[in-house]
Amino acid sequence: MHNIVQDYYGHKLQHTEDLETNACCDTNQLPAWLKPLLSRIHPEVLSRYYGCGLICPPLLEGCRVLDLGCGSGRDVYLLSQLVGPTGEVIGIDMTSEQLAIARKHQRLHSETIGYSNVHFLQGYIESLDKLGLDASSFDVIVSNCVINLSPDKNAVLKGIFHLLKKGGEFYFSDIYADRRVPDSVRNDPMLYGECLGGALYWNDFLQLAHQQGFTDPRLVTDHPIFTKNPELTTRIGNIQFYSATYRLFKLEGLEVSCEDYGQAVIYQGSIPEHANNLMLDKHHNIEVNSVFPVCGNTWRMLHDTRFAAHFHFIGDFSQHRGIFSGCGNGLPFDTTQNTEATTACC
Repeated sequence: MHNIVQDYYGHKLQHTEDLETNACCDTNQLPAWLKPLLSRIHPEVLSRYYGCGLICPPLLEGCRVLDLGCGSGRDVYLLSQLVGPTGEVIGIDMTSEQLAIARKHQRLHSETIGYSNVHFLQGYIESLDKLGLDASSFDVIVSNCVINLSPDKNAVLKGIFHLLKKGGEFYFSDIYADRRVPDSVRNDPMLYGECLGGALYWNDFLQLAHQQGFTDPRLVTDHPIFTKNPELTTRIGNIQFYSATYRLFKLEGLEVSCEDYGQAVIYQGSIPEHANNLMLDKHHNIEVNSVFPVCGNTWRMLHDTRFAAHFHFIGDFSQHRGIFSGCGNGLPFDTTQNTEATTACC
């Protein structure tokens, strides 16, 4: 599978337009405040972007960030501007052709933004322990439509948990299926290269995350995948694929279910570019200066992370009230396309 992926992304795909599906194509609407940052990135880097989501979580200034499967470096160069001169971004990829493009424009990027805080490493995301990276040394780890390409997703998540600081998060976009993918799809080289063959059944992903210490994965955004190629549509059959962005926190004390302790938070509106509200995940859009009831897990995700200084916290864990109202276990994704989202790749 490594050889298939290296060939597909190193030789067969030369531009975003070469893709046969929108799986590796970000259809999320780019926030206005990010567009000037994107304009500083070299066109050749942008032309080889194969991401499926926006992996720029808020409050990154001064953070140490790791990008798994960085490709030609589009997200690395975007994140480097968000972490600022006191932060650092390291990109890892196994494809030499992609890394060559990323490194080719490294000096130009540093001159454009006024500082140098980017490094690239060649290696496999299943073997992060072999890259000389220190344990518990990253505030945030990101990945954009890459985990599905890995033949050992368990090893990837294990390595991520090992490298994250306590209170750090894995914020990533990837492709998921509404059922387990059969071998006929999984072993199809084109479908694998298009990020469909290696997609996990969404509930298997949740179980895998739990096993590696990420107790309460939070879905941020999602949208269904479509194919441009009728032949591929036939080969996929009745499987529905989704592009989804999740955030996984490395936190002690998280519970498998959302438990109610009568807690609430008040957002102070002090996070840059998020003055009116902060969307923690798909079900937690927290408006400024309002009392927002939360479960114990959400309370910890805000209280025990880099977000703590931007919230006022109400309550503790002294009284348990049972399961938090509204928590369910069905398919988490929306089954209809967001009509407001652009279908053009960035």
